Amino acid sequence: MQSKATTVAKYLAELPADRRASVKRVREVILKNLPAGFEEGMQYGMIGYSVPHSRYPAGYHADPKQPVPFAALASQKNHLSLYLLGLSTGTSHSEASWFDEAWAKSGKKLRRGKACIRFKHVDDLALDVVGEAISRISLEEFIRRYEQGALSRTPKQRAR
Repeated sequence: MQSKATTVAKYLAELPADRRASVKRVREVILKNLPAGFEEGMQYGMIGYSVPHSRYPAGYHADPKQPVPFAALASQKNHLSLYLLGLSTGTSHSEASWFDEAWAKSGKKLRRGKACIRFKHVDDLALDVVGEAISRISLEEFIRRYEQGALSRTPKQRAR
């Protein structure tokens, strides 16, 4: 469900109480661990953490008017979603491998796509692993990986 909220406060206010509590806890972990330079705001109808245009004027390759997304947090129809684009950006799979191993050690079940972690409640998450995943990639390193990965593919490859 894509929200029409224009601020994080408005987004949180429109959530049911149980989801709001979970999103707030995850948001606290993200903000505590977010490297310098990334910004929080609303992007694509969810809470987004991105590379601001002031640091990367070209913007997101799929929509240059948007800043390059780094992470996002959303309330979907049947679950909550945490998007960690640092796990899939660039040509190296080392971040995803590290993440999977660290999560397995937590003993929690991981419901994940390439960069999306689906959960029903904050207690389903290994918050320490989430925090470390957020903190592991500096703004400069993320931009380097973004350029190496997303921009090195042809437009046809990007469309897939």
